[in-house]
Amino acid sequence: MRRENQSSVSQFLLLGLPIPPGQQGVFFTLFLGMYLITVLGNLLIILLIRLDSRLHTPMYFFLSHLAFTDVCFSSVTVPKMLKDMHTKYKFIPYAGCISQMYFFIFFTDLDSFLITSMAYDRYVAICHPLQYTTIMRRELCVLLVAVSWILSCASSLSHTLLLTQLSFCANTIPHFFCDLGALLKLSCSDISLNELVMFTVGVVVITLPFICILVSYGYIGATILRVPSTKGICKALSTCGSHLSVVSLYYGAIFGQYLFPTLSNFIDKDIIVALMYTVVTPMLNPFIYSLRNRAMKKALGKLFSKVTFFSQ
Repeated sequence: MRRENQSSVSQFLLLGLPIPPGQQGVFFTLFLGMYLITVLGNLLIILLIRLDSRLHTPMYFFLSHLAFTDVCFSSVTVPKMLKDMHTKYKFIPYAGCISQMYFFIFFTDLDSFLITSMAYDRYVAICHPLQYTTIMRRELCVLLVAVSWILSCASSLSHTLLLTQLSFCANTIPHFFCDLGALLKLSCSDISLNELVMFTVGVVVITLPFICILVSYGYIGATILRVPSTKGICKALSTCGSHLSVVSLYYGAIFGQYLFPTLSNFIDKDIIVALMYTVVTPMLNPFIYSLRNRAMKKALGKLFSKVTFFSQ
């Protein structure tokens, strides 16, 4: 289609969640509560790691960045979704939509890279415990986080720049946020390059990190099986349990969305899966790391003791 025959839009209409009008208040309260738990829970994790010197280790360094990412990730979509639940006209400006898509992709990819860095940390801790402090130096941890930010920025920027070259013939998005796939379906331009970049970048930022995690846990599993004592096995598993739970939540939702396209004809399913990794997973991460981690529980008890002491 020639460009002069194409039309562009200045704003998009988000259809939002398929919730009956009579139940809007109930779901608004539910999602608001989940969002507040996400923000407060992850900020509490960051505070605990900052205040407790026993948590100044590589694993908790990565965890603090993951908690910050989860707060930002959830904040990209949930506040707008909550606002739209009480708004009749759910429009978002073109620039706002593109910005939301950029940051959504950015923090999704950053989550993936940080989880992979944590998997490498667990691999070194279990498979090379004597060399752990030598290998996992602070310089390496900072480098891994910096590379994660750079790669995530490059990924989201590539999608954004390509999307801004397209023209749109429609402006109604059947979703509660500006999802890249939904936006491409509204375009009347050639999107073959966008789809190629989506596939290529998706392999780099989602599939390859997942393979790295699988390889890391393959070595971890082999090492654990060589441990003669049951106590040693339990100790090794306890150091990986929280991380494995986060990996399962994150990649379970992602692969459920993108690796089973035959089920994607049902828009309700797409929205439910999107809610899983934008609302539910960031909310559960603080509980996973606080309830299943002895060091975090000790730090939390120490903080509450100090608060109680100073309040008396």
